[in-house]
Amino acid sequence: MSKENWLRCGLDLLYFTGLARAFSPIFRGMGAIIMLHHVRHAGGLRRGFAPNSELEVTPGFLHATIEHVKTQGYDLISLEEAVSRLKSGASSRRPFIVFTIDDAYRDILIHALPIFRRHNCPFTIFAAPAITDGSCELWWIGLEAIIAGSSRLSLTLEDQQIDLATITDAQKRAAWEVLYRPFRRLDEYSQRNLIRSLCAERGISLNAICRAEAMDWNELRTIAKDPLCTIGAHTVHHYALAKLPPSEAIEEVVASASRIEQEVGRRPRYFAYPYGDSLSAAQRDFEIVERAGMEAAVTTRKGLIFPAHKDHLCALPRVSLNGHYQQLRYLDVFLSGTAFAVWNGFRRFKTA
Repeated sequence: MSKENWLRCGLDLLYFTGLARAFSPIFRGMGAIIMLHHVRHAGGLRRGFAPNSELEVTPGFLHATIEHVKTQGYDLISLEEAVSRLKSGASSRRPFIVFTIDDAYRDILIHALPIFRRHNCPFTIFAAPAITDGSCELWWIGLEAIIAGSSRLSLTLEDQQIDLATITDAQKRAAWEVLYRPFRRLDEYSQRNLIRSLCAERGISLNAICRAEAMDWNELRTIAKDPLCTIGAHTVHHYALAKLPPSEAIEEVVASASRIEQEVGRRPRYFAYPYGDSLSAAQRDFEIVERAGMEAAVTTRKGLIFPAHKDHLCALPRVSLNGHYQQLRYLDVFLSGTAFAVWNGFRRFKTA
């Protein structure tokens, strides 16, 4: 059984036994910051080899999610308002939902913006200037393209010679499992050099991939004018801060904010860590982002928002709208906080 199927079984257990509902008053906290990447038709529903489909949801599921949380009594608020509530310590009987989107892909402008407008729902987009320029190596998409287009794949990775058959979908999925984590472990420059080399050998243009996926600056300026939209920073090159020396890490934060201010006209006050897990952003990086002048920053650590997060504003957790879990019952379990409590060792929140 796949990891996704095991997790679905666990979520179904929490939902159908009523445990999630029973423990929600303990673990729900003040609310949730939702994380999105792509909103597109058939998002997360592609068959065959589609390893990045977890980063996609359908417009229908986004609409259903917003409708559902509204009927459940959640306030739809901006990230600014959520931070304000945390800072003030103001308690409210109504929990909140904040929508955030990483990377500023074009499908957000096309498919998500009309849904947010329909519901008068605020949202924050975290932009990385190199992605918006169309010059960033979206290596995870490049790796998918390499495996999808090959019948056999040979390369040296982490000083190991790897030779993989990649004919069937099952073989391609197995190859992804072999390669993805080692790619993530590489330092940022080795990782980008390797993916550029592998793509060049196969006639795959990383620039073309990036330009096709991402909003350009005119499109970002267009969506930024919407009063529901806040633009945040996401480094310049979508680098994991934890893999950079301190001077380079702070330059990635400051330069991204400065470029966005130059292009959009407002300096970002909020930040999202690329990748955002414990290997990509740690305590040193939380402090760097705070020193760089950000009021708050979001990770990809799984969890809900609690009053104690007022002392950890640059390490806020999020709830991913994952393409593999597009069922409202799973959303209910996530928003109950029960699953995250289990994953976090029954701590109500976890920053380290």
